[in-house]
Amino acid sequence: MASDLNRCEFIGRLGANPEVRYAPSGDAVCNFSIAVNYKAKEKENTEWVRIVVFGKWAGICSDYLKKGSKVFVAGRMTTRKWVNKDGVDQYTTEIIMDYMQMLGGKTDDTPAPKKPDAYRQIKEGNIVDLEDDVPF
Repeated sequence: MASDLNRCEFIGRLGANPEVRYAPSGDAVCNFSIAVNYKAKEKENTEWVRIVVFGKWAGICSDYLKKGSKVFVAGRMTTRKWVNKDGVDQYTTEIIMDYMQMLGGKTDDTPAPKKPDAYRQIKEGNIVDLEDDVPF
């Protein structure tokens, strides 16, 4: 008998900063959505994918991800049902994340790392970068 498979993988960018809440047990729950682009019939389309994160990954996502971050997300799809304030059934399909990898380079507001002192020297009373003295 064949096994079923519930596995989803996406690459996209966060549409907003992750939101973190805490369950009564103290466990963190993180929510965010990513925009996933695809092309169909020469037209660019965007699909928004809701992501839910539990446990240690929730803390990692809340600490390191922000609006515009490009990520690879993997997990399983689930659909929740609830009743809204008007008594109407509502449904939400989400990905319960079990793996994430940040993609892309550093963002513009990330400070540049300091150069080690081995690359600096004092010249005429001022500290200068040795790389600035390279003639090419």
